[in-house]
Amino acid sequence: MSDQIVITEKTSQAKDVRAAVGGRYGAILPAEGHLFDLVEPEEVDPAWKRWTPVLLRPEGLYATRPAAGGNKAPKLQAIRAALQGAKRVWLATDCDREGQLIGQEILEHYGYRGEVLRVMFTAQDPQTIREAFSRARPNSEYARLYAAAVARRQADQIYNLSLTRTATVTLARGARAVIGVGRVKTPTLAIVCKRELEIRNFVPQTYFEVVATAAVEAGSLRLRHAPKERILEREKAEAIAALAEGFAGPLAVKVEDKRQGPPRLHDLPSLQKLCGSRFGWSAARTLEVAQALYDGEGKKVITYPRAETRYLPEALIAEVPKLVAGLQVGRAFAEIPVPQPPVIRRGGSGAFHDKGLAGASHHAIIPNPNTVDTLREVWPRLSADERRLFDVIARAFLAAVMPDFRYRQTTATLDVQGHVFRAAGRQPLELGWRAAFPDWTPAEERGEEAQLLPALRHGETATLRDAAVEEKETRPPPRYNEGTLIEAMQNAWRFVADEALQERLKEAKGIGTPATRAEVIRGLKAQDFLCLDGKHIVPTPRGLELFGVLERADPALVDPGVTAQLEVLLDGVLVGQAELVGAIDAVCAQASRIIERLKEHAGSDTAPLLGVAAGGGGPGQPPTPAMKRFVDSLARQKGLQPPRGYTKSGALCRTFLDQHAPRKAGAEGGDGAVRPPSPAQLGFAGKLAAERGVELPEEARASARALSAWIDAQQPGGGGRAGGRPPSRPAGGKAASRTAKAGGGTPRRAGRAAAGTSRRGAGEAPPSGDGRIGDEVPPWEAAMGDVAPPGEAREGGAAAHRASGLGEDAPSGPAAGAPVAKRRRAPRGATPPAAEPVRARKPAGGKRAPQAAPAEAEGGTPLRIPFGNKEAALRCGARYRAGGWYAPPGTDLDAFRERGWL
Repeated sequence: MSDQIVITEKTSQAKDVRAAVGGRYGAILPAEGHLFDLVEPEEVDPAWKRWTPVLLRPEGLYATRPAAGGNKAPKLQAIRAALQGAKRVWLATDCDREGQLIGQEILEHYGYRGEVLRVMFTAQDPQTIREAFSRARPNSEYARLYAAAVARRQADQIYNLSLTRTATVTLARGARAVIGVGRVKTPTLAIVCKRELEIRNFVPQTYFEVVATAAVEAGSLRLRHAPKERILEREKAEAIAALAEGFAGPLAVKVEDKRQGPPRLHDLPSLQKLCGSRFGWSAARTLEVAQALYDGEGKKVITYPRAETRYLPEALIAEVPKLVAGLQVGRAFAEIPVPQPPVIRRGGSGAFHDKGLAGASHHAIIPNPNTVDTLREVWPRLSADERRLFDVIARAFLAAVMPDFRYRQTTATLDVQGHVFRAAGRQPLELGWRAAFPDWTPAEERGEEAQLLPALRHGETATLRDAAVEEKETRPPPRYNEGTLIEAMQNAWRFVADEALQERLKEAKGIGTPATRAEVIRGLKAQDFLCLDGKHIVPTPRGLELFGVLERADPALVDPGVTAQLEVLLDGVLVGQAELVGAIDAVCAQASRIIERLKEHAGSDTAPLLGVAAGGGGPGQPPTPAMKRFVDSLARQKGLQPPRGYTKSGALCRTFLDQHAPRKAGAEGGDGAVRPPSPAQLGFAGKLAAERGVELPEEARASARALSAWIDAQQPGGGGRAGGRPPSRPAGGKAASRTAKAGGGTPRRAGRAAAGTSRRGAGEAPPSGDGRIGDEVPPWEAAMGDVAPPGEAREGGAAAHRASGLGEDAPSGPAAGAPVAKRRRAPRGATPPAAEPVRARKPAGGKRAPQAAPAEAEGGTPLRIPFGNKEAALRCGARYRAGGWYAPPGTDLDAFRERGWL
């Protein structure tokens, strides 16, 4: 057995390393993302099994344990066996913080004490990998990188689980809903909700501007009077226009020669913003395409794509001529006039800046210097989207080594009795880097700003004519698309009111990390808190409801600025400004303050968290899985036939349950007492009345039953209860935790409840096909999670939090090969729950009753996967069970639709 081994992050990476260095450094063993999870809180302290408003901070750190799912167990076993005889380990995982954690946590868990060398590569071609092994450094030099990853993972587990439990037991009393809180997901939801409320509450304001044509010796130009203090009265604007008509006076002309440097190189957030606006791509799609360009078979034409910096190391200056020459072999870049030698800009305002890379293990995204000479052979293998993205990256790099754009700025002003009229024009002198973007015109060169001014002399007389008043109207801020939302997450300092704090946060990385922000957004969409409206991303009613509840309880829960401050503390570990434990203490202190606020809030008289989303099954909406299970169970108990179409209609399910479900003692109709409607029921009825254009009767407002009947009457084809408690089974206890573990896969980055970082999971078959992004969390059944009967203790650990909605900031989902949860044996004589497979009794005729198709009975979309497509189906998120292939709830179906597998 060899006395040294190489550990990579995933199988495809091991293949690339093996192709580059063979076996000279020992056996090459792949991990599968994170091979370890943090233990559950109740494994640290049994008292934490019951949900109470306490800080779940252990003495020291949460320990790790082997993760389940996929091929993690055999891969971990192989690494463990190899470690026993290894004197040297080469860590060749990704070059970022999470890659460091994935590799080093294995060694820490097993107490390995041999020599450890760290191999850092920012591209995955053979030459780069060989050079990285030749300059490998002792792993101890990356202690801060590992400490930063551990601090973030531990802090997220404590913060998210503690606040999810506290919010649930203090705010969800009446709704029996689990309110998930995520350190990154919750403020991300708040960013979108605040913008949506701002738009809805926006009141447009009419204002006026005055324009006129000025005649000068060499021709004419258009002047505009648009003061900073807007003119709100038409009469005032018309008076200024009357003064301007026929006015003659000296024209003040200012001419300046200016220069503009090239735009900065791209990191992942800037690519996601650009591709979102230009191509309409989601953030996840941009990352997927970039990952394929980085490590795709036969490609490897760009550097590491999960970059969070826009600078290059000065050592790469020597590679610039090679990169330029390699790019200009292709027709797409041959016409770009890059000077010889290329222009090299150092420092903060340039592209090459070593100090700007302090604490970073990678650099801006550029074409791979070691494969650029193969671009002619690689190009035919690239998809259309991959070519688009490479074009963006390549042009940005070429622009960065081209001269400044030089232009002449002319500004002309005319004072009309105290009212200044102005015109501006720009005359290019040297295109410089702008030649790399021939089809692009900046906003300042469009409209009136683009007018060609005649030759003007300072002091010459200008005469105004054709003065006119233009009516304009203020507009609300635009809705976010995924690219601009990621930019908002990156620039979270803008949400901080304190100007001094703003300045400190400007240099921070924002909330979340570049590698996980797309996953955060996907998770919010999968859990039905956000949705797409065309290219825009907007909150759902469910998302607005959760935001409102949390903001009223404690604004710090939904404040992006608070999370940005926590990110600064955690990032301080990486650059040596904070210690691991100190950073965790700071996050825990913030969590403790919020817990105390929520406990105080629990005593106030506030409406419980309810709403249409809580019960599911609103008009036109399908029932929740819990509702269907309850209908099935009730039908079996009473020997009834469920109504036709109930599996697709929440209204039919509610009507059936209203008629046949047992009522609580003291409920309306039980002892004759009149129960008032809940706030959520009233809210739903109000929305329904507005949609129908009818009046909500006063008698309906006085009684829950009368309001329910009115709602039924308004819904086509019969209605159902809205706003009441959903007839769901408990999901906060042990069974729920087991169900979450069995059904939930392992996300890609960070800890079990990671906020803004997701634990790297199965690296070989994620939906994106890049080994990075885990499957989606299915939308949960109740308002902000599943439900528990009143009075029953909510139990369960991180798995239950993951199921709750916002309790984890990385989407998770069923993983291929995930272990099936053990089921508790039901008491003798008990009716099995509907989710369990039930053996049908033979009727008198001797034939068995027909069974529901597995996808219908257990949830999910049935799929038709042709033979030989197993791996592709798994990468798209498909799963297999008795009866055939299916897509779990919440899985993106576009990939299946494109292949004709639905």
